[in-house]
Amino acid sequence: MKDIATVWQEMLSIMEVEVHSLGFDVWIRPLRPIKVEDDVLMLCAPSAGAKSEVAARYLPLLKRALREIEDAPAELVLVSDDEVPPPVAETVHEDRQIDKHAPERAEIGKLNPKFNFAEFAVGDSNRLAYQSALAVAEAPGEKFNPLFIYGDVGLGKTHIMQAIGNDLRVSRPHTKMLYVSMDTFINEFIASIRGLHGINNQAFRDKYRNLDLLMIDDVQFLSKKPSTQEEIFHTFEALKSAGKQMVFTSDRRPQDIPDLDDRVRSRFASSMIVDIQPPELETRIAILQKKSQSEKKNIGLDALTYIAERVTSNVREMEGVLTKVLFLSSLYDKKVDLDMCKEALKDYRVQEGDDVSVDEIIDCTCKYYDVPKSEVVGKRKNKEVVVPRQIAIYLINELTNIPLSSIGNFFGGKEHTTIMYSRDKVAALINSDNKIKTAVNDIKAMVLRK
Repeated sequence: MKDIATVWQEMLSIMEVEVHSLGFDVWIRPLRPIKVEDDVLMLCAPSAGAKSEVAARYLPLLKRALREIEDAPAELVLVSDDEVPPPVAETVHEDRQIDKHAPERAEIGKLNPKFNFAEFAVGDSNRLAYQSALAVAEAPGEKFNPLFIYGDVGLGKTHIMQAIGNDLRVSRPHTKMLYVSMDTFINEFIASIRGLHGINNQAFRDKYRNLDLLMIDDVQFLSKKPSTQEEIFHTFEALKSAGKQMVFTSDRRPQDIPDLDDRVRSRFASSMIVDIQPPELETRIAILQKKSQSEKKNIGLDALTYIAERVTSNVREMEGVLTKVLFLSSLYDKKVDLDMCKEALKDYRVQEGDDVSVDEIIDCTCKYYDVPKSEVVGKRKNKEVVVPRQIAIYLINELTNIPLSSIGNFFGGKEHTTIMYSRDKVAALINSDNKIKTAVNDIKAMVLRK
């Protein structure tokens, strides 16, 4: 039987195609495989509420994904974190615990060979990140050290970071490198303090500080973890003083990560900071072309363009649609055409407003409030303009799949924190201000009737 980590990774690959990216990131990705007992795989949800939601929404899909994997357990059960026996209690100033039954994470550090520079489609949205990563691979520890890459989920941060490692494997095969998620770093750090899995604190430090290249994914999860932040700080200092390369990714800039120690924030802020934005249409088509070529499939430009025009903000989701198209092509033994693309995309329509454009939402908001569009998308801050602007932002977030960082581009390049504030303020007012609630509902009806 396959090991538990391999089974879970294969299940994730299947579920990622079947589940919309938002649902996948919110409900599926946080699940943890705990153990296999009597041919039953135990999956753990982070809370009782999460367990209930996953069971209601995705349990049949999870079971079906498990059945598709060869040499895997026959059944699965879902538990919540509080249903798993806790480890031996010791004083650790972190807000998460390690399950003593959890598998060791050694295999997670492996790089995906498909994540290389050749397979990375370059466009205006990611060119700086690509060039910076290439420079690091050419001269690790000399240029752009550390390199800090940020952007929304599914845009290629992990791909470009692992491309550095895969490139160095060929050009400098003796490079001692390690790729981990921040979640893995946290788990191993706490395990080292508790002496779990035969790991002590010195062994942990030797593992992370005696490297030529350290790559850590999703460093935003350092938030509210003071002990781990202290350890990251000293790891950072040790590697930096030795001239060793570090690469970090995050879903936000260092200054936007909450509850971060000032010393850690300043170290991240001293990095070469580059962002990856949602790709423009041409880049999305190029990504799909590379993906289809890697699968040795010849798909027409019209079919690829159809997908690229409808999945705009998440590369991972777009590739998932293409994977489903290729599956349908194999299932029906037919060449990929537009009808097949439409069939694959029908499950990715989150709501009836999925095809609504940003311009339509802004135009309807301006018409409702009788204010010029140029002022709503501009910088004026008088109440007559601010309220329509905030409502437009709220509805764009609700009715489209555009990430917050990109919504700001439609309003003069506003920061995603400003967009978050506007969205959250309208969401709160809907529950307390009937006038705002009526306006939001009326404008939404106008948009959906267009």
